[in-house]
Amino acid sequence: MWMNWLLIFVPVAIALEFLAADQHLLIFLTSAVAILPLAGRMGHATEQLAERLGEAIGGLLNATFGNAAELIIALVALRAGLHQVVEASIVGSIVGNLLLVFGAAMLAGGIRYPEQRFNPRGARSQATMLILSAIALILPASFEAVADRSDVLYRLSVWISIALLVIYALYLLFSLVTHPALFRSAHEAGKAATEHEKDKPPANAPRALAILAAATVGTAWMSEIMVGAIGPMMHAYALSEIFVGAFVVAILGNAAEHASAITAALRNRMDLSFSIAVGSSVQVALFVAPVLVLVSHFLGPAPMDLAFRPALVLIVVLSVLVTAQMASDGRADWFKGTQLLMVYFALALTFFFLPR
Repeated sequence: MWMNWLLIFVPVAIALEFLAADQHLLIFLTSAVAILPLAGRMGHATEQLAERLGEAIGGLLNATFGNAAELIIALVALRAGLHQVVEASIVGSIVGNLLLVFGAAMLAGGIRYPEQRFNPRGARSQATMLILSAIALILPASFEAVADRSDVLYRLSVWISIALLVIYALYLLFSLVTHPALFRSAHEAGKAATEHEKDKPPANAPRALAILAAATVGTAWMSEIMVGAIGPMMHAYALSEIFVGAFVVAILGNAAEHASAITAALRNRMDLSFSIAVGSSVQVALFVAPVLVLVSHFLGPAPMDLAFRPALVLIVVLSVLVTAQMASDGRADWFKGTQLLMVYFALALTFFFLPR
């Protein structure tokens, strides 16, 4: 509840944006702090929805609403023709959710519990989807290196984007409709046998969904203000676009996933935490990125392709491989979380020292 006091920074950030537009550092800090209570509201609403609708659907809803801010920011940058920033933010979101969010959740949960369990079958299914997304990024980049034909590359990116959207829709059908038992958590399996849970009144799903939607709108607004302040800061501190897009913007854009995943892990609901963190990366790779490629043909000065820079493709592949290995046994502890955080720190440090 103490985080509710931080909501005062929402009007403060808005006021600074309109009344003191040249105070970029102050605008950045206030909008960043304003995102924290909004992310907390999203996490609480998601947990209520998970109680009512199941942890798979709850995690999907959190990933969807959490990625809404990133999608809005990417569309704004796309309209301005900032394709490199969009690419870096997409990759940063994927890597940040896999390494930073999931690693922090395992570390926080592991400090409270010696060992936590989650459904390994559902984890392996999502890991396979991540490998598919990595392949979808490798192929266009390889094509560009060999053929160097932009006209064919745009068409290839469009068809791969359509294929990714189709497979993501089929994945939702598989996980939520035809084979939901494969993704059922231990928490849900044991809930029916607990008398306390039987007597507990059901969560108000419409109210939780309304809170989730309102918090998403607020997060998107604060994120847009924050991104507007990042540009001048980037020039002032001589930071590269890759580092800012892939790490600074992505960390702030993933604030909702951070709060929700860590809160779920602290309550020993690792399936929900995994679904939020890794499910968000799957959604960014298989839904957000293809949608941006298709929309770029109608919005912005030039179309965008999936041929991301080799350094960005490399960190996606490395992140997918290490996360798939960590999640294969369905077991989480604090040391695994520390390992994921160390990989993320090493990547961030490397890109920090890249020249502009």
